Amino acid sequence: MFSGYEIAHGLIGGVFVGFVYALLAAGFSLTWGVTRVINLAHSAFALVGSYITLTLLQLAGIDPLVSIIFIVPLLFMMGLGMHHYIIKPTARRTRDITSASMVLCFGLFMIVENLLVVIFSSDDKVLHSRYSDISFPIGPISVALTSVISLVVAIISLAVIYFFLNRTYTGKAVRAVWQDREGAMLSGINVESVTAITYGMSLATAGVAGLCLVLMYSVTPYIGFSWMIFVFLIAILGGLGSIIGVTVGGLIVGLIVSLGSAFIPLAYINLVLFVLLIIVLLIKPSGLFRR
Repeated sequence: MFSGYEIAHGLIGGVFVGFVYALLAAGFSLTWGVTRVINLAHSAFALVGSYITLTLLQLAGIDPLVSIIFIVPLLFMMGLGMHHYIIKPTARRTRDITSASMVLCFGLFMIVENLLVVIFSSDDKVLHSRYSDISFPIGPISVALTSVISLVVAIISLAVIYFFLNRTYTGKAVRAVWQDREGAMLSGINVESVTAITYGMSLATAGVAGLCLVLMYSVTPYIGFSWMIFVFLIAILGGLGSIIGVTVGGLIVGLIVSLGSAFIPLAYINLVLFVLLIIVLLIKPSGLFRR
């Protein structure tokens, strides 16, 4: 018999982590939609954001929220560099950038993962800030302040991305390239610049998501693979091209993971997720909210 406490804990925890996973998947969805590149290294850069947060706090005493001003520009520049020095040259040399990018980005994932192991070791790292031990009740359960902060940061970040894509000239250019690359070029849009900005945004949002995740959980360099599974599922479930779809997909995955971990063995959660994915693809192959 399931208790009300377990259900409430699963629901609240699922909503909290679901928004963070949605933020992580938003950047992945951007690069996949605009450039047809499946960036399997995406979650590794989220880990870079996590470890930057940990390092700044431990070495300089910088508050995790303040570390955003370091994470966003640094990861944005990494995204520009990834586009210019890795993706762009590869795109010129292959006709199938999607397949080539999967192999290339998986190799990049392994490089970043192993660099993190060398620099930080493979041990679990836990963030201890001045508000790590603060919690307050929501109904029958106690919620950590760090989880609430992560939720707020994720929601604000998703809202900023949505506003950017739908209310700014550059964001509309990104959507135009997303929907019709050749048509965007003919209309005078600088596709190369738009693509570079997309990569910068993608990794910057990954870094912020990494900050949110390290506020909620301990991290290790090897956790990136699990995050990537969730990101991939969310992007497909929600449908490429829709921030709302990614958000809904994130909530679905978050709730399944959170509720499932309370009632079934962890080993079966990924099975449930992939069964759900197969069902969605059979019913609506383009995803729930593809634009």
